[in-house]
Amino acid sequence: MRTSFVFSEVVTGLRRNVTMTIAMILTTAISLGLLGGGLLVVRMVDKMQANYAGKLEVAVMLTNDVSTNDKDCASDPCKGLRSELDQTSGVESVVFENRDKGFERFKKIFEAQPELLKLARPEAIPATFRVKLEDPERTDIIKTAFSGKPGVKSVDDQGKFLERFFEGLNGLRDIVLILALVQAFAALLLISNTIQVSAFTRRTEVGIMRLVGATRWYTQLPFLIEAVVAGIIGSIAAVAGLVLAKAFFIDRITRNLTESGIIPPIGYLDILLVSPWLFLVAIMISATTGYVTLRLYVRL
Repeated sequence: MRTSFVFSEVVTGLRRNVTMTIAMILTTAISLGLLGGGLLVVRMVDKMQANYAGKLEVAVMLTNDVSTNDKDCASDPCKGLRSELDQTSGVESVVFENRDKGFERFKKIFEAQPELLKLARPEAIPATFRVKLEDPERTDIIKTAFSGKPGVKSVDDQGKFLERFFEGLNGLRDIVLILALVQAFAALLLISNTIQVSAFTRRTEVGIMRLVGATRWYTQLPFLIEAVVAGIIGSIAAVAGLVLAKAFFIDRITRNLTESGIIPPIGYLDILLVSPWLFLVAIMISATTGYVTLRLYVRL
């Protein structure tokens, strides 16, 4: 098999159907870019779950009179509540945070949002017991035992908020992956149509090759490589798009959240780790679609 001839045929095919080739590359790039975005969201959620797994707490918020009059938790009902929390089965540690410390925590969390800080007042922050459990899933122990007790304003389970937050992120991931599947289907159709058009325009020369003894595989290989080359170019464009999106879009809209430590930043290393999957998917889709199209719809 003459390798130089095969690759010259590939270049000729890509140039001859340049508009359809560009459309195929762009559609593949968009679908792979959306797939890469979904994979980046998955990585971000995994990082967040790992980061928050050991930090989940139950916040036992105290009433306004306790928060105002007992800053050191030196008298009842605050002192009694702390003693009960320390003795509760399954509690790993209890930290008392008075109103002033709570306000300092609030300012640190939202330091990237000065407009919000201007509106905040220490009086709006209740004194709080931050309770860390041996089993973060057993928050019901604290909620059942301390909700409604004298001096307790509310019991806030951070795990519930994070669960809703992760559900929102997973929903975003699912939407992106669904869009990627729709675009991938469009890419499949374009790849199939491009191969059929390319084969039709070269039917005479391919027929001559068959007459002089060329095998079907030899005549089909250039069309198959065309599809794979277009897919690889599309995957390169998708990776470049993710890098540009991170530099000019993602970093800008997530800056406040990442600086506050609410979500982990998406780094170039994350894109690098996702990229091989995009190349692999591009090659598999292009090669499989090309092979099936040649076998079912094109007789060479």
